[in-house]
Amino acid sequence: MSFEHSVCIVTGATSGIGRAVAEELASRGALLVLVGRDLSKGQSLVTALAARGTESIFVAVDLADRKAPALIQMQALERFGRIDVLVNNAGLLINGTALECTDADWDRVLDINLSAAFRLSREILPTFLKQGAGSIVNVASDWALMGAKGATAYCVSKAALAQLTRCMALDYSTQGIRVNAVCPSDTDTPMLDLAYEGDDREWKIQTLAASIPMARVARVEEVAKVVVFVASSDASFMTGALIPVDGGTSAQ
Repeated sequence: MSFEHSVCIVTGATSGIGRAVAEELASRGALLVLVGRDLSKGQSLVTALAARGTESIFVAVDLADRKAPALIQMQALERFGRIDVLVNNAGLLINGTALECTDADWDRVLDINLSAAFRLSREILPTFLKQGAGSIVNVASDWALMGAKGATAYCVSKAALAQLTRCMALDYSTQGIRVNAVCPSDTDTPMLDLAYEGDDREWKIQTLAASIPMARVARVEEVAKVVVFVASSDASFMTGALIPVDGGTSAQ
């Protein structure tokens, strides 16, 4: 499963699953376009990857900015001349039931988790069509496949991302473009700190683990390896798939 000379864009790349995906792709020879909001963290990641022999650039943008997709693609093409993989990983969780979710909360979560992935995919698709090849992997959630309490906007955004995945996969299935989604359950990332109030992180992890058949939360590298497999040519007959990485949660 080599990505030698493949150019891969990863959003939300400076922490959590996004960083693990970037590191896994780097270990397999990819050239990386890393996207995030924090320039300092981005530059640190570029430096760390360079020390391992990986060439990468960091594009500091807020994906809510409608100009962000064009900037990301422009910098990718100027530096590397092509794009082979897009990983839409950036995401936002704001807790709240329907009564607790404000218009601002709803708009922000839907914009980052769904619309930003749509806009960036729409920007990159003509390049994939010109090349006759390309792979998009959307990082959704097990909550795209089932309901959950207290996170209405997040669940809706991830379910819609799953449907976006299916629709794009069907639209471009005969043109060399594959579109899939990976659906992780609770994973040991900074976002996990938002799952419950309070500062006792170990208690949070144990509480979440109790609801998972495998009795633990996922490690970021476990999710990243699935994302990278789905993005790779080893998954050449997979498109429109929603792949749970959830310790058995969706099997219940």
